[in-house]
Amino acid sequence: MKKRIVVLGGGISGYGSAILAKKKGIDTFLSDMGKIADRFKARLDEWGVEYEEGQHTEEKILSATEVVKSPGIPDTAPIVRKIREKGIPVISEIEFAGRYKGVAKTICITGSNGKTTTTSLIYKIMCDAGRSVALGGNIGESFAYSVATGKYFWHVLELSSFQLDGMFKFRADVGVLMNITPDHLDRYDYKMENYARSKMRITQNQTSADAFIYSADDAETQRMLDTMDDTLRARQLPFSINTAIASGAGDAILEGHTFTATVGSRSVSIDTRKMKIEGMHNIYNAMAAALATLAAGVEPRQIKRSIYDFSPVEHRLEPAGERDGIVWVNDSKATNVDSVWYALESMKRPTVWIAGGTDKGNDYTPLKEFARKKVKALICMGVDNEKLLREFDGVVPIIRDCSSLDEAMRAARECAKSGDTVLLSPACASFDLFRNYEERGRLFKAWVKENILDK
Repeated sequence: MKKRIVVLGGGISGYGSAILAKKKGIDTFLSDMGKIADRFKARLDEWGVEYEEGQHTEEKILSATEVVKSPGIPDTAPIVRKIREKGIPVISEIEFAGRYKGVAKTICITGSNGKTTTTSLIYKIMCDAGRSVALGGNIGESFAYSVATGKYFWHVLELSSFQLDGMFKFRADVGVLMNITPDHLDRYDYKMENYARSKMRITQNQTSADAFIYSADDAETQRMLDTMDDTLRARQLPFSINTAIASGAGDAILEGHTFTATVGSRSVSIDTRKMKIEGMHNIYNAMAAALATLAAGVEPRQIKRSIYDFSPVEHRLEPAGERDGIVWVNDSKATNVDSVWYALESMKRPTVWIAGGTDKGNDYTPLKEFARKKVKALICMGVDNEKLLREFDGVVPIIRDCSSLDEAMRAARECAKSGDTVLLSPACASFDLFRNYEERGRLFKAWVKENILDK
């Protein structure tokens, strides 16, 4: 039977998979129930890929020998159920592209929080060190498109749990797990155990030649590791701020303002006061990046230079401007409670906090202590703010219920005074009012520029 690949989803993951399949001479068809961006359609046309948008033609889809599913499409989607009922294998872009990467190696980063900053920092270190490297997965270019069109020796990949779920034979040369905290539980039957197992797939197929980097301070990660002692083959490289650790392969430990990362016989020491990225969460991110790049063979001197030179990632505690003593901060990428915990932890001034969106089964309890101490006003921004209003009633002195970005921003401006910070850190997905968290963050920054900075 001739191989036929059907790609579900025409976003950055999907178009790259379709182009790689076409390049390999495989009969290829891409289907997207929504609209495909013009720039992706142009590339699909350039490569002669057959595609459809605005519908799923079952006859064409169910004739596949294998389906590459984009991570945003849930397993509960009717077309995915029909594919599985027919016994057609469903894989992720990462699994598919991994088959064709040749001798190239991978550094794969996952976790509930911190993965974008850590991935970006690792990519910068590798670039600065002169390595032939591509950035992909959740950020950067499609991994599959990079494999199809370029020749790289390293791929630095940010992986979500959804991408990990569709990976079976793929192996990370260097696997990084930042943490496991409740997120996307709506996709995992609201069971933390299911979500945690998904994250641990970062270690699957690893051998003793590979490295597994993880937080020794993260209780859920440690709990999962305790159940895997007999199956984990990779060299373990833990990083820690709070926990005494000892690993023969290497580790990273913070003492005072300095952390030292060691892999084998090589070490790098970083004065965290010299880093441009602030907050305890960014110390964790830098420790993980140092361990990963040491494991990849980068010289300690280069790692130190790159970490000191690294600037904040867009949409993650990103300064958006300051006027009249009020600082505006874009943390739109904080789409879960744990991300917001780190954001509020880093706040040093009275805070007007903008939150809300599509709730993912959030438990807001961990945020309430910081909210009592640091938040002077909570601006709820979403189609349905009932849960936020209920949870923080009596916790925060001022709560405003807003149904649009403009309304929320005007309310924040009214509540903020000189010496305050206005923090967009939503704790929720963006899909009720925006296409994605990037659009939410860009519109936040644009509003600040137009209505605050340029006034």
